[in-house]
Amino acid sequence: MARGRLRVLLGAAPGVGKTYAMLEAGHDMRADGKDVVVAVVETHGRAATAGLLGGLEVVPRTVVEHRGVRLSEMDLDAVLARRPQVALVDELAHTNAPGSRHAKRWQDVSELLAAGIHVVTTVNIQHIESLNDVVRTITGVPQRETVPDAVLRAADDVELVDLAPQSLRDRLAEGNVYPAERVDAALSNYFRLGNLTALRELALLWLADEVDSALRTYRAEHAIDAPWEARERVVVALTGGPEGETLLRRGARIAARSAGGELLAVHVSAQTGLRDGDPGALAEQAALTEQLGGTFHQVVGEDVATALVQFARANDATQLVIGLSRRSWLKAALTGPGTGSTVIRRAGAIDVHLVNHAAAGRRLPLPRVAGAFSGALTARRRALGFAVSVVLGPLLTVGLVAGRSDASLASDVLAYQLLVVVTALVGGLWPALFTALLSGLTLNYLFVEPTHTITVSEPVHAIALVLYVANGVMVSAVVDLAARRTRVAQRARAESELLATVAGGVLRGQDTLRALVERAQEAFGLAGVRLRSGEDVLAQSGTVRPGSPHLAVDDHTVLDLDPGGALDPGAARAADVPARSGSAVPGRTNAVVPDVDGAGNRLLGVVVTQIAAALEHQRLSRTADAIGPLRETDQVRSALLSAVSHDLRRPLTAATTAVGSLRARDVDWSPADRDELLATAEESLATLTGLVTDLLDASRLQAGALGVECRPTDVDDVVLAALDELALGPEAVHLELDPALPAVSADPALLRRVLVNVLANAVHVSPRGTPVRVQTSAFADRVEVRVVDHGPGVPADRRADLFVPFQRLGDTDNTTGLGLGLALSRGFAEGMGGTLVPEDTPGGGLTMVIALRQAAALDARTAQEGTA
Repeated sequence: MARGRLRVLLGAAPGVGKTYAMLEAGHDMRADGKDVVVAVVETHGRAATAGLLGGLEVVPRTVVEHRGVRLSEMDLDAVLARRPQVALVDELAHTNAPGSRHAKRWQDVSELLAAGIHVVTTVNIQHIESLNDVVRTITGVPQRETVPDAVLRAADDVELVDLAPQSLRDRLAEGNVYPAERVDAALSNYFRLGNLTALRELALLWLADEVDSALRTYRAEHAIDAPWEARERVVVALTGGPEGETLLRRGARIAARSAGGELLAVHVSAQTGLRDGDPGALAEQAALTEQLGGTFHQVVGEDVATALVQFARANDATQLVIGLSRRSWLKAALTGPGTGSTVIRRAGAIDVHLVNHAAAGRRLPLPRVAGAFSGALTARRRALGFAVSVVLGPLLTVGLVAGRSDASLASDVLAYQLLVVVTALVGGLWPALFTALLSGLTLNYLFVEPTHTITVSEPVHAIALVLYVANGVMVSAVVDLAARRTRVAQRARAESELLATVAGGVLRGQDTLRALVERAQEAFGLAGVRLRSGEDVLAQSGTVRPGSPHLAVDDHTVLDLDPGGALDPGAARAADVPARSGSAVPGRTNAVVPDVDGAGNRLLGVVVTQIAAALEHQRLSRTADAIGPLRETDQVRSALLSAVSHDLRRPLTAATTAVGSLRARDVDWSPADRDELLATAEESLATLTGLVTDLLDASRLQAGALGVECRPTDVDDVVLAALDELALGPEAVHLELDPALPAVSADPALLRRVLVNVLANAVHVSPRGTPVRVQTSAFADRVEVRVVDHGPGVPADRRADLFVPFQRLGDTDNTTGLGLGLALSRGFAEGMGGTLVPEDTPGGGLTMVIALRQAAALDARTAQEGTA
C-alpha cells in the first residue's frame, strides 16, 4: 500500500489564515473529483472559517471523558474506516486528551499516512520543536505543544500561509481572530508588532532552509556536482594577510548584486594546527565579515587549493574570490603554479575572481639566519647534547676499534650515524653538527684506508663521508624544527588563553582585577604581581618583595612585578614610566621582566591596558552610583518646591477664604451660603491632607525608605476592595476577571492604592455611560491587570508626563488631584517588582497595564538561587 502524502500549511502566528486556506484547498480538491473529508477543524468561533465547512463532509468527533470533563477529539478509527482520499486535519501540534490512542495529533496523522490517506494539516512556527526556545525568547510564552522537526521535514509539501504583521493586528482588532474580551491583552502581549515581525522572519528562514535542504538532497540523489545558481553564494579566501579587507569588501559587493546573496569567508589552516597568517588580522577580518552580513569559517587541509574548492562546492558556492599571489616572479618560476592557478583549474563551474591588491607581487622577506639556526631547545638541553657527544663518542670509538675488520666499515658508519641521531634528539642542532663532523673525521682517520691520515684513497669513501655528514645535519635540523614548532604551539596556546581572559575581563564583575593579576603572574612566570593605588592593594597574586620593578597603569595606580631571583634596582627605575591609557606598554618594559620577549611585551601591554579599562569602568560606575541619588533627590526637591508654591497655595487659599468669610461680622450669610462655604473649606482641607500624604509617600519612595511587604496576594480581592473604596458599581466598571488567575507577589495595601489611583483616573476621563473595563490575565510568569478606558487617550509623546510628579494633563478644578497619583502608583508597582505601563486602547482611549510577578514563579526562582 502506497503511503499517503503530507501537505503542511505553515503560519507565523495564529490568525494568519491557515485553517481557512486548508478548507479552501479541500473545496478545490473536491471540485476536482477527489474524496475529501474534514477529520478535525478548530474554527475558534470565526464565522468565515465555519462558513467554509459547508459542502464538505465532516467526520463526527469522539468524546473522551477525563476527570469529569468531556473533551472532543478527532475520531481516528472513524476516519480510517471512512477511508477517504484526503483528510483535513487542523492543528498538527495538538495534544490529545488522556486515554486517546496517541498522545499527539501528529501521531494520528502518521497512522493516516501509513494507511494511504493523503493529509492536509496546519501548524504554527512556534510549535516546531527546534524553534521552541527561540520563540519563547521572542514572545515570553513557552509552548508545551510541539512537533518534532523530522515530522515536518518528512512532509511532501510545506507551504507558508503569510500575512503582514500589521494586517494581522488589524484582523485581531476587528475581532476576526479572538473574542472582543481577549483582543486588548493579545495585542499588548503575544501580538506585538515586533513579536509578529520576528516570528514572520523565523518562519521565512525556516522554510528557506527547508527548501535549501531539499535542493541539496535532490542534487545528492541525482549525483549533480555542478552548483545551481538559485542564489549567489560568494566564498572569500582569507590568508590572514593585509589583502583580506579588500577581498571581503569585493566579495560583499558581488553578493549584494542579487537578492538573497550570501557571503562566506574561509581560512585554511595547515593540518599541523599552526597558522601561517596573523591571528590578529584574522580576528579583525572575521569581525568585518560579520559586519558585512557574512559568516566566517575555518577549515584544516593539507593542500590550500583543494580545501578551498571542496569548501566552495560543499556550500554550493557560485563565486570564489581569492587574492593575487604575494609571491615574487622568481619564487613562482622556481616553485611552479601557486594556489590561485590551482584553484582556477579545479573550480569547474564556480566563477573565480582573482583580485589584485597592494601586497601582490611583493618580495617576501628572507628568513633571519639567527632565527633559523639559533635552535629552539634550551641551553641546558644543548649542553646535555654536547656531553652525550663527548662521553659516548670516545666509548663508541674504542669499541669499534677493538672489533675492527676489513668488512666492518658499513657497520661503523651506521654506528656513528646512530650516535648523531641520539645527540640530535637530546641536544638539537648544534651538538648534532658537532658530533657529525667529529665522527666523520674519526671515521676517516681510523677506519678509511689509508688509516691514521685524513686523506681518502677511494672516491666512493669520500662520497660516503659527505653523505654521512649531510644525513647528520638533516636529522639535526628536523629535530630542532620539531622542537621549535612545539614551543610555538605551546606559546600560542598560552597567549590565546591569556587573551581570552583579558578580553572577557571587564564582563566578570568585581573579580576582574584579581583574575587579570593572577593570569599575568602565571603567563609570565613571575614570583608575584601586585596592583596598588598608593599604599592600598587592589589585587595581588604571589609575593612581591620591596623594591620590585613596577609599571604605572595610570596616574594613580601601579603594577608591581617581582620576577624572582636577585632584584635589579636599575630595572625598577627604568620601568618607572607611565603608560598612556589605551596604548601598549612603553618600550622600556623589557627592563621590568628581562626574560619576556617582544611577543610577551605585547601581551603585557594588553594586560596593562585591560587593567586600566577595568579601573576606569569601576570609577565610572562608582561615580554614576553617587550621582544617581543626588540627581533624583534634586528632582524631588525641585518638584516639592514647585508643589509648595502652587498646589499648596490653591487649597490653602480656598480654605482660608471660606473660613474668613464665615467669621466676617458685616455679612449676614444665608444657611445655603454658609453650607457652601463650609463645604469648600472641608473640601480644601481634605485636599491638603491628601497632598501632604502623597508628598510624604513621594519622599519615602525617592529616598528608598518605602516599606514593602510582598506576600502571595489574590488580585480579585484587591480589585473588589479598590472598587468599594471608590464606591464604583457595575454601571461604572465592567469586570473581566480570570477565575484561574494565580496569586501574585505583592503588598496588598500598596496594590490597592495603585488600583484606586488608576481606576479613579480612568473613571474620570471615560465618557458618561461608557464603563471602564478591568481585565486580568496570566502571561508567562507575570500576571497583568488591565484598566481600560475609552476616553480621549494620551498622545504617545506625552505619556512620559503621566508619571512625572506634580504634573497634570489639563485638570483645573479643585477635586481633580495633585499630579502625584500616577507617579506614586508607578513607584509602588516597581517597589513590588512589577511595572505600570500605558498603552493605546483599540478604538480610542488609554489602557493602564499593571504587571506583577506570580508568587509561585518567584518562590521557584528564589529556591533555585538558594540551591545555586
